[in-house]
Amino acid sequence: MKMDERLGEDEDIAMRGLRYTREQFDEILGQTENYVREKPGQSLLYAFVAGYILNRLPIGRIISGVLRLFMFALKPAILIYGASKLYQAIDEE
Repeated sequence: MKMDERLGEDEDIAMRGLRYTREQFDEILGQTENYVREKPGQSLLYAFVAGYILNRLPIGRIISGVLRLFMFALKPAILIYGASKLYQAIDEE
């Protein structure tokens, strides 16, 4: 299989994935709108509780921990990516 054909298939898969994700998001958004219209008081209570919980969570510490974990995992990921690209280049020759 040639590289151009593989890229075309990958783009097609990416576009289908994007379309599917957009459809799912639109469906969830529509269901949420309908629920809020049917039960505005309960929805307001849920929003208040969610806001209160998010306000009490140490969001800064959580984000900081996630970023530290990301930076820790980034170096091995780059190494693995580079090794796989090198293997692909050698395999094509």
